[in-house]
Amino acid sequence: MYGTLLLLHILAATIWTGGHIVLATVVLPRVLQEKSPKRLLDFEEKYEKIGMPALLIQVTTGLILAYRLVPDVALWFDMSNPISHGIMAKLLLLLLTVGFAIDARFRVVPHLSENNLVVMAWHIIPVTIFSILFVATGVSFRAGWLY
Repeated sequence: MYGTLLLLHILAATIWTGGHIVLATVVLPRVLQEKSPKRLLDFEEKYEKIGMPALLIQVTTGLILAYRLVPDVALWFDMSNPISHGIMAKLLLLLLTVGFAIDARFRVVPHLSENNLVVMAWHIIPVTIFSILFVATGVSFRAGWLY
């Protein structure tokens, strides 16, 4: 069971993080250069079909994996427990990701135009960094970087 959960978690992280790296480094520069909200919306429409399920799989498997490591959820927030450092880091990154996504979805995207593409970029870039930090934090569970 553990191996399957971890595999699904890693595959979903690959889709989520890889998609955001492509968005931030390939699509976004072109969108900004051409001032093309349509190009950005086209990418988002296609990517969301696999990106959002990947994020949901990551969250679900991540919570299960965290529970397997630390079955007492209250201990997830106990800073004296070194494994909790990684769990808390992942939860904080999730909270930040959700916050940026909600703001983008309800404030920026409905009014997306040539005039606010930079605002959207200020959402895409942090979420991409968060996704990379998610991966680094996940690796830390095996590498011992956080504890």
